[in-house]
Amino acid sequence: MGEGNKLELVCPAGTPAALRTAVDAGADSIYCGFHDETDARNFPGLNFLPEELAQGVAYAHAKGARVLVVINTFPRAGAAEIWHRAVDEAAGAGADAMILNDIGLIAYAAERYPGLRRHFSVQATKNADTIRFYVEEFYVKRVVLPRVLTVAEIAAINREAPCETEVFVVGGLCVMAEGCCSLSSYATGRSPNMNGVCSPTSHVHHREEGGELVSRLGVFTIIDRVSKHEPASYPTLCKSCFSVGGKRGHVFEDPVSLDAATLIPELARACVTALKIEGRQRSRSYIRDVVASFRRAVDAQAADNSIPVGELRRLSEGQTTTADAYRRTWC
Repeated sequence: MGEGNKLELVCPAGTPAALRTAVDAGADSIYCGFHDETDARNFPGLNFLPEELAQGVAYAHAKGARVLVVINTFPRAGAAEIWHRAVDEAAGAGADAMILNDIGLIAYAAERYPGLRRHFSVQATKNADTIRFYVEEFYVKRVVLPRVLTVAEIAAINREAPCETEVFVVGGLCVMAEGCCSLSSYATGRSPNMNGVCSPTSHVHHREEGGELVSRLGVFTIIDRVSKHEPASYPTLCKSCFSVGGKRGHVFEDPVSLDAATLIPELARACVTALKIEGRQRSRSYIRDVVASFRRAVDAQAADNSIPVGELRRLSEGQTTTADAYRRTWC
């Protein structure tokens, strides 16, 4: 794929309404999941029942968009039928692809629905050798790459991997490779890969103390303390403020969001197939604005025009954005 080729824009939908919003804002593909434990973003009020997914697929197809169903948790021992049913329901709803990470589930999908595209989840993607194995054994068509690779590393993988690649271009950042962090599990007993996002909302408490907003994980552990004029980070351990060497600050990661719009030409030259927007738990207004902004950016890149930048800062964590996750300038 050359610099002038149009990249696929893959956008999140946490609800049927968000799916319609993303399609209308210009998404090429939508990714979403079921309202059960097969989905790592299984939060109250989010996700799809099987009949809602079928309706969403029909809406997307009527407007030329595709739907990718996320089944990205690991089956519990003795309960594989729940995950098998999710694969069956995604196929029955007319989904265009499934995003999977468990080897047994990928094998099940490949055997039962050989004509339905299988995408390899970011939680399982590690290197070109891993990718090649899944392509050769299970005919995986696309892999989602983690947000710890530089553009040069992505290009190197694309030279070796015999399938499409998809990368995140906007949304939350993580100091760990996806699927490899246990901080939240250690503190709360709930795994991000099985029960949802880091620092589950059921364990996070906020209250005002002395003119500051204090966030606690559990009853005792203070993970952040900000004044009303300071940017607040997402309440996770890795983005918390700590006192180290007599100084207080964000030791692991600052409150900042990924915005790689300026890197779209480089990602195209690196032979990336699709650009992914993070945020299935986000509001419809957020989805509308972010998808529309990246629609303009992708179209500008395809036409060899200058790419509009800086449009998403007001929507970002801490009102600050960065693309340095793909440049790794701190090394």
